[in-house]
Amino acid sequence: MNSPMTPNGPLYPANLSTQPQVIRLHHSKILALFRALDSVLIVCVLWVILRVLQIEWDNGYTILAIGAVIIFGFFAEGNEVYYLWRGYSMTSLASRLIFSWLLTALLIAVALISVLPFAKIDLQSVILWLAITPEVMISLHWARRVVLAKLRSSPSEPRRVAIVGANELGVRMINSLADTPWLGYRVVGFYDDRITNDDERRLDVEEQSVPVNGDLDQLYEDARDGKIDIVFVTLPMRAEFRIHAVINRLADTTVTPYVIPDVFNFDLLHSRLTCIQGIPALSIYDSPLVDNSLAKRLEDVVIGLGMLIALSIPMLLIAIGVKLTSKGPIFFKQTRYGMGGEHIKVWKFRSMTVCEDGDSVTQAKKGDMRVTPFGNFLRRTSLDELPQLFNVLSGSMSLVGPRPHAVAHNEFYRGQIKGYMLRHKVKPGITGLAQINGYRGETETLDKMSGRIAYDLEYIRNWSLLLDLKILWGTLFRGFVGQHAY
Repeated sequence: MNSPMTPNGPLYPANLSTQPQVIRLHHSKILALFRALDSVLIVCVLWVILRVLQIEWDNGYTILAIGAVIIFGFFAEGNEVYYLWRGYSMTSLASRLIFSWLLTALLIAVALISVLPFAKIDLQSVILWLAITPEVMISLHWARRVVLAKLRSSPSEPRRVAIVGANELGVRMINSLADTPWLGYRVVGFYDDRITNDDERRLDVEEQSVPVNGDLDQLYEDARDGKIDIVFVTLPMRAEFRIHAVINRLADTTVTPYVIPDVFNFDLLHSRLTCIQGIPALSIYDSPLVDNSLAKRLEDVVIGLGMLIALSIPMLLIAIGVKLTSKGPIFFKQTRYGMGGEHIKVWKFRSMTVCEDGDSVTQAKKGDMRVTPFGNFLRRTSLDELPQLFNVLSGSMSLVGPRPHAVAHNEFYRGQIKGYMLRHKVKPGITGLAQINGYRGETETLDKMSGRIAYDLEYIRNWSLLLDLKILWGTLFRGFVGQHAY
C-alpha cells in the first residue's frame, strides 16, 4: 500500500519503524508545582515569624532565605523528595523532607556562626524558622496526598487492568496496584496461555483471589470488545518473541500496553534507571556514590575532622603505649582494596609483633601469639583502628562502609562467595553495617564471611546519609567490642 502523497512528498513514512524512536520520561506536574511551593514556603515562614516578632526584614534575611532555598533544593534532590515513586508511604516522604531540612539547617547554622557577629540577624527568629518550617512543609505534602487520594480512590470509571503472565512478577505487580488504590486501577485478572490446570485458574494475591480469565486469544478478544483499558505484560525476559507477539496483536486495539521487564531475577545492587537520548538503561550493579559522592565526602570530612580533634589526646597516649610495650613501629600500614578494587594503605596502631602485608596473610585468631598484650586490648576495643581517620580525611576510606580486607583474603574469597567484589563499589569504612550486627573480627568459616558480605551488600543497596548516622550511633554501643575480636 502506497503512502498518501502531498506536493512535498509522502504524508507519513511508509515504514514508521525506520524512524528514530525515543522513550519520554514521565513527569509529574503536581510534584513540579510542590517543588516550587516548598521554596516559596521556606521564605514565607521566615517572613511570618519576623512579622509576628515585629522584626524588620532586611538584606541579611533575604540572603538567608535564598540560601536556604538553594541548599534545601540540593539536599531534597539528593534524597529524591520530588521523584515520581508512586506508592511510597507518607512516612517515607516525611523522613526525606525532615532529613533534607536538617542538613540545610546544619549548613545554615555553620554559616551563621561565622557571620552573626557582623550581621543584624535575630537568633530567636532563625531558630523558630528552622524548627517550624519542616512541620509546615510536611503538612502541605500530607494535604496534597489526602486530596489526591480522595479524588483518585473512587473514580467514576476506574481503569481496567489486565496482567499478561500468571507468574511471580505478575503477582508482585498486582500487590503494588493494591497498595495504591488512589491511582484508580482495577485489575480484571490474569491472562496466560500456559495455564492448563483448572486449579490454577485463580491466584491468591494478598488475601484476594485473582482470576485467570483465559489465554492470549481471550486477551485479544476482551481488548477488542473494550473490556480492558491497560495491559501490563509481565512475561519473563527470555520470552522475547511472545512479548513481541502480544504487543503486535494489541496494536489492533485501543488498550495501552506496558512492558514490565523482569529485572528482579538479577541480584540488584543500588540499581538505577536512567535515560540516554531517549534510550532507557537500567544499571544492575551500581554505586550509591555516583550521585552522592559530594554528600558522602562532606559527611566524612566534617565528622571525621571532629572525631580526630576529640580523640587526638587518646591517640597520643595509645601511640606512647604501643612504643613502650613492644618493639617496632607505632603504626602498621597494610595494603587493602579500596573503592573500585584499587590498592590503598590502611593505617592502624600496631598490635602484633609482626607486620604481614603480602600474598599470604594469616587472620588473627583467639589466643594468637603474634598479638602483644597491649595490642590485645587495642584490638578488642577497636582502638587500633583509630588511625584510619587519616585514611578518611585523605579520601581513601570513609567513616562507614564495608571493612577493608587484606589483599590475600580478597583474592581467596572472591572465588568462593558470589558478588564478593561488589563490596568495593563504595569506599571501605572504619565501621559498617556488618560490624554492628555482630560480624566483627575473625571470620574463620565461609558462612561467617558470607554473612558479613551479605550485610555489606545490604548497606550498599540501601545507602543513605541517615543510614550512615544510624551505623555510627550503633557503633558506639555495638561496634567497638565483640566476642570475635582478637
